Amino acid sequence: MVQPRSAEEVQLVVHVVRDHGLTVTVKGGGHDWAGRALNDGGLVIDLSAMCEVHIDPTKREAVVDGGATANDVVRAAELHGLTAATGSVGDVGMVGFTLGGGYGPINGVAGMGVDNLIEADLVLADGRLVTTNSAIEPDLFWALRGGGGNFGVVTRIRIRLHAWAEVTTGVITFPWQQAADVLQGYEALSRSMPDHLTVQSGVISGADGQPTVFLAPTWVGTTRDAEQWISELRRLGSPLLQQVGPLAPSAQLHLLDSLVPPALRYEMRTVNIASLSTNVIDAVVRAGSTRTSQSSAISLHHFHGASTRVGPTDTAFGIRVPHRMVEIIGAWETGDGAEHRRWAQACLDDLQPHSLPGGYPNLLGPLQRAQADAAYGPNAERLVALKRQWDGENMFAATLLPAVPPR
Repeated sequence: MVQPRSAEEVQLVVHVVRDHGLTVTVKGGGHDWAGRALNDGGLVIDLSAMCEVHIDPTKREAVVDGGATANDVVRAAELHGLTAATGSVGDVGMVGFTLGGGYGPINGVAGMGVDNLIEADLVLADGRLVTTNSAIEPDLFWALRGGGGNFGVVTRIRIRLHAWAEVTTGVITFPWQQAADVLQGYEALSRSMPDHLTVQSGVISGADGQPTVFLAPTWVGTTRDAEQWISELRRLGSPLLQQVGPLAPSAQLHLLDSLVPPALRYEMRTVNIASLSTNVIDAVVRAGSTRTSQSSAISLHHFHGASTRVGPTDTAFGIRVPHRMVEIIGAWETGDGAEHRRWAQACLDDLQPHSLPGGYPNLLGPLQRAQADAAYGPNAERLVALKRQWDGENMFAATLLPAVPPR
């Protein structure tokens, strides 16, 4: 493992990798259940020493080093009354999150992480350091926005920030016996939700270790305007917990830390669903009722609003219809986790007949080839052609791309 401190040092490392024929992977935030940032017998480029964040409050932009996390970015931005389109967990690496797509609690007003990428610096497989944006190497810039780390070591990105005058956010949990009714009511409400409201939902353990259904609303705007919608969500059942109110962006990043606590072992699956249909709700309830660990959870990310108003071929991230991205999180403390792995796969098998093609590339493990082939929608062939152009020897191969056959 090497820990470069500059893009120039990354260039030196890439030359060594080429000269010695080494397998290489890149570690940014390191928040990857499948361990794709690591490899056995090769070299890991660990960017954790490159974690600076620079804010331009006038332009509402941030320059983010390759090893910075969402926590790093949001803390720096909120000093200027700004925030970034991040996920719901602060330890996630900002570059990997952004390049792979980027679901999060303000997607409805800010778009996906990829939609906020302005520019990127990366070291290519031949050791060159290049800058890419909409005017410079635009095809490469297109590929980075959804194609992940497949084209080089991204040492720095420039992203768009957003003014966040007020935010109302938190978590509401309901008794498990109300799960189906709550999810059904939430689906009905979501059809008329404005862009300013995004609601993450799913299954998580309550204080007694038993499953509960949760709703995690985020309203971007005035607290007064939020109250009507938050009240509607509360009335979907008999809340066990209702902690919703004004919160700083940096604090929001820790609301759902219990979904993926540190020091556990994980097996995850992902699938996209068009809506919370009766069949989908039944599958989610079965999954929650059959959990093999109190640490296992299910999280459904709400994709709507501004994120859907980007064309499906405008970026390599190809799914732009309203949907929910489902994370199936099998988690346990010790052992090989065979029963927990089986649970995660069984949940996926139960949901797939009611799902959209593909899955979220940032969560697809190395064995999810069939889902990866369908994950990029109409962009698969162009993306693979650009991979051949920029990294024909497949030096950077940790994230699955579609297996499009050669012409």
